[in-house]
Amino acid sequence: MDTAQQEATARARELQRSWYGEPLGALFRRLIDDLGLNQARLAAVLGLSAPMLSQLMSGQRAKIGNPAVVQRVQALQELAGQVADGSVSAAEATDRMDEIKKSQGGSVLTSGSTATATSGAPTVRRVVREIQSLLRSVAAAGDIIEAADSLAPAHPELAEFLRVYGAGRTADAVAHYESHQN
Repeated sequence: MDTAQQEATARARELQRSWYGEPLGALFRRLIDDLGLNQARLAAVLGLSAPMLSQLMSGQRAKIGNPAVVQRVQALQELAGQVADGSVSAAEATDRMDEIKKSQGGSVLTSGSTATATSGAPTVRRVVREIQSLLRSVAAAGDIIEAADSLAPAHPELAEFLRVYGAGRTADAVAHYESHQN
């Protein structure tokens, strides 16, 4: 790879870091490891071609152009967290990945057990998912829980925030968010 290609790849990875919280190669490798996938299966679940996934991972391409694919990435990140914390089994994860694969954009953000009487539920869920995604791009669930444990004696509210958003279920985070908006 020549210097111009190396610079372009470095720029693409920096853009990915600003848009997605980390380079997509690192994010996708973590999803592959956490969910027991290979690149072809990850590409299929996300709705990308294998070459496109490879280009995103290597930094040859910076941006995911399809918003529905971005939402599927977020849904897979949530699923990986649930598998890691034991709230979802491997068999359930396989079924959920099939649902994620079939999802068309916004349905990823509004599905689940978070139906409420408020018309703002999808917006609240979107905000919560962004917070979760940001925290989970910074550290693994176990590290977040460890940080929360060390904060708990002096700052119990911050510890609760880290546990709920960094390692908890989206439905619990939505409930937490809504309870703190009043």
